[in-house]
Amino acid sequence: MTSSPLRHGLADALAAKGHLTDPAWRAAVEHVPREFFLGDTVFRPDGTLWEPVSRASVGDDAWQRLTYQDTTWVTQVDGIGAQHAQGAISGHPTSSSTLPSHVVRMLELADLGEGDKVLEIGTGTGYSTAILCHRLGNASVCSVEYDKDVAAAAAQHLAAAGYSPNLVVGDGLDGHHEGAEYSTVIATCAVRSVPPPWVWQLKDGGSIVTTLNGWMAGSGLIRLTLDDEGMARGRFTGDQISYMLARPHERPPRPTFYQRPGSVRQTEVSPDLLGRGVAKFVAQLAAPSAELISIGSDVALIDVATGSQAWTESGSGGWSWTVHQDGPLRLWDQVEAALDVWQQAGAPDQTAFGMTVNDWDQIVWLGDPDGPQWRLPT
Repeated sequence: MTSSPLRHGLADALAAKGHLTDPAWRAAVEHVPREFFLGDTVFRPDGTLWEPVSRASVGDDAWQRLTYQDTTWVTQVDGIGAQHAQGAISGHPTSSSTLPSHVVRMLELADLGEGDKVLEIGTGTGYSTAILCHRLGNASVCSVEYDKDVAAAAAQHLAAAGYSPNLVVGDGLDGHHEGAEYSTVIATCAVRSVPPPWVWQLKDGGSIVTTLNGWMAGSGLIRLTLDDEGMARGRFTGDQISYMLARPHERPPRPTFYQRPGSVRQTEVSPDLLGRGVAKFVAQLAAPSAELISIGSDVALIDVATGSQAWTESGSGGWSWTVHQDGPLRLWDQVEAALDVWQQAGAPDQTAFGMTVNDWDQIVWLGDPDGPQWRLPT
């Protein structure tokens, strides 16, 4: 398939942002037709709703320009494909064609080369799978998709574009044992912790590239490398990249939140701090089973499993806060202690954090593996 000015333009835009530095990946971006992977309809945000936009409604030229923007186009909301929506709908995205800049950043971070064998977790539309196939060859790419309808559409897209990787329908958290051992596992979904099968199915020296996320939406991109002791280690990159959580890792439904008085004390931690990138990431490490919600200028932490909650009240002038805590977990105490450790270290960016994974434990640490540590839910 020949290249096109729009694909060249996308490659130029990605390179200008510093996301596309490897000529081999650039060649893949210039070659793979993204329009093959969007179908004829996508969702775009319309306030709190998702509005379907079709090729027919905007015209071919506008559709082509839309396709080659460095934008995530949502293709499914709560299991409803954009092509089946009769109008704007509410809900949460469940499948999308991710920003090309995110795709190539993860691929370049993986440091792949000729002869490497890749397991991709989350086929989605198939666009990133096609990029991998162009670089490594069909036989070197295995991609797993959880949703049967999404997987069927991706298979059609890939075939139309001339690619034939090994496509598997199943739970990507289990990897794909039959194809092991892999040089790299790349996840186009986020996880709360690294599924052990991803580590077990790596060859010696292999790597995992994934985003770690959670129920506070604190996200971090990391590359873990398997050493000869059977441990996977790595540092977070600091990139602001986030993916949808793998469906089995999504938070469970919670009942309506009612503020309970609980125990009350003063806190010097501003609720606004928890809305910022690294601070939110640290808070999530400290209370990994809690959800963070906003209540005007204040916040609440809610733990679905135990019913624990913490919520803040701003004092006059907005310079002091009261926190209410109720339930078996002292959520604010946990978060406050972790934020204090981070601030005492100089409030560094996310590249100061690393992670160690073995068969029985997953630890995120600050500074070095012997520094302050937080254990992930596994």
